[in-house]
Amino acid sequence: MRVIRAFVDRPLAAGLPVELPDDAVAHLVRVLRLREGDACVLFNGDGVDHDARLVRVDKRSAVAEITGSRVIHLESPLSITLVQGIARGEKMDWILQKATELGVAAFVPVSSDRSEVKLDAERAAKRLAHWRSVVVSACEQSWRSTIPDVTPPRSLAAALADLPTGASRWLLDPDADAGIATMASPSAGMVLAIGPEGGWSANDRAALVAAGFAGLRLGPRILRTETAGMAAIAALQARFGDLAG
Repeated sequence: MRVIRAFVDRPLAAGLPVELPDDAVAHLVRVLRLREGDACVLFNGDGVDHDARLVRVDKRSAVAEITGSRVIHLESPLSITLVQGIARGEKMDWILQKATELGVAAFVPVSSDRSEVKLDAERAAKRLAHWRSVVVSACEQSWRSTIPDVTPPRSLAAALADLPTGASRWLLDPDADAGIATMASPSAGMVLAIGPEGGWSANDRAALVAAGFAGLRLGPRILRTETAGMAAIAALQARFGDLAG
């Protein structure tokens, strides 16, 4: 039997009624056509799934009652922060969706010298809200109960000044000496930098190297931005994360 999950951005606790937000009502009631008495699973990103049942439904609102809760252990032991050069339209959505399914812990969208997407403040805010909704939907589908963070889009230079400390830092380079098969286990997690459609410029690469990024070889071919990150993440998760078992 299919279990329906929905993200609810509000506190959840067993025994409490929950007034569902508009997006959850649209998904559960108007799209999936759930009715009073139907069961679902709600989560708010805190790592817990909450079994629920709809107790009141109308065209524009719904109330659910939490009947039980359980901690979900689906996060990878390998914490990957993906620094992603902003890609155009659906490519960026695809990157966020698939990387979430593969277990990425956080996303840092960046603009760089060769970025084809330029965002003013208003467009950046709208794009960030959209990207976060893509990540939430991917968590609903993949059963993750912890929502990866998506930082506001910013320049590569600004992002490099605010990355996790202690994690190893890598950028893909077909001429690099280091390969995934010979890497030491990244005990404090890792940051992976993937360029935009035009790739990293020489200035971008110099900035990344100055910030502690080392080259990582992933085969001899040049991959598209939407392919490179997914291939690297899958390979890293198979070697150090939770895709090996």
